[in-house]
Amino acid sequence: MLNELILSNAQIVTADRVFHGTVVLRDGLIAEVDDGISYLPQAQDLQGDYLLPGLIELHTDNLERHMTPRPGVDWPSTSAVMSHDAQIIAAGITTVFDALSIGDVNPKGNRMQKLPAMLEAIAAANASGLTRAEHRLHLRCELCHPDTLSVFRDLVQHPLVQLVSVMDHSPGQRQFALESKYREYYMGKYHLTTTQMDEFIVLQVANSKLYSDRYRRAIVEDCLARGLSVASHDDATLAHVEESAGFGMSIAEFPTTLEAARGCHRMGMSVLMGAPNIVRGGSHSGNVAAADLAKEGLLDILSSDYYPASLLQAAFMLAAQDNDCTLPQAVAMVSRTPAHSAGLKDRGEIAVGLRADLIHAKNLNGLPVIQQVWREAKRVF
Repeated sequence: MLNELILSNAQIVTADRVFHGTVVLRDGLIAEVDDGISYLPQAQDLQGDYLLPGLIELHTDNLERHMTPRPGVDWPSTSAVMSHDAQIIAAGITTVFDALSIGDVNPKGNRMQKLPAMLEAIAAANASGLTRAEHRLHLRCELCHPDTLSVFRDLVQHPLVQLVSVMDHSPGQRQFALESKYREYYMGKYHLTTTQMDEFIVLQVANSKLYSDRYRRAIVEDCLARGLSVASHDDATLAHVEESAGFGMSIAEFPTTLEAARGCHRMGMSVLMGAPNIVRGGSHSGNVAAADLAKEGLLDILSSDYYPASLLQAAFMLAAQDNDCTLPQAVAMVSRTPAHSAGLKDRGEIAVGLRADLIHAKNLNGLPVIQQVWREAKRVF
């Protein structure tokens, strides 16, 4: 038949099981999911490899690395988007929420100046059909920056914006409860002198007191009125969680303690943690490990954050660890659950009637190596 593709002899990972079978794609959708092998001559033999749903990435700042490949180097925005897109699709990510950071915590940075060019480059590449993954926008709002609220109001009206997170990276709380970790991170990342770091800390603490609470309330209220998904960031205490849940936030990004993660689950918030945390065996900031949350049944979503290839690898590693997480459950953390949390009910699972966004991966000693990727039944990798 025209517009039909048969993928057979695969280990198919659905929402609740892994089985040897065949999937038929038709007109961009999954038309059939069956046990057993197809002997039709047009069927593509996947040789017993895995067939998984395309990954859904809610939080990645990978584009920024392509926009600024070296300090002081600004790369042409359209070229940067296309390079980023190639890396994303090679990681099996078929829907990506590109995170645009509003509010620059780098005292030497120019993130804010780049935002319009980044947004327009993503939108233009997406609209032209040149991107292989589907790109949407995630606005990351740094609450302790004076210009965050005004810039947010300018950008939130863009039709690609579907997710917003609010965060406060000032020292002494949340991700950086220890000032020593704050100093270590920012002095190392931005090459600040001790004097520059001291001045930066004073400014950030003052700005947090001036703006954070007011901006958080205004941004969340605007998002909920627009029907946008909203995420908290770095909740560390039960009080943080109660505040986030009270604002109607549905996703908790990177809670830093076991107490906070437990509170998020009690209050109906999906807990998102970094896939690099799983791959590396812990948090680079000294916070709670994602694997420990998985053991407690408190992990819902994984995000590649700064390393796209970590997403599928982390799912396979998680399923192999000493916990109650099966491979279908781990795969749901990088596909079905993030899709639903962002309001996308048409993808994220191998099931009849959903979008044919799929990954063919070979298992190399526990490492899933991507062989092919389809988006709406069209091969894109």
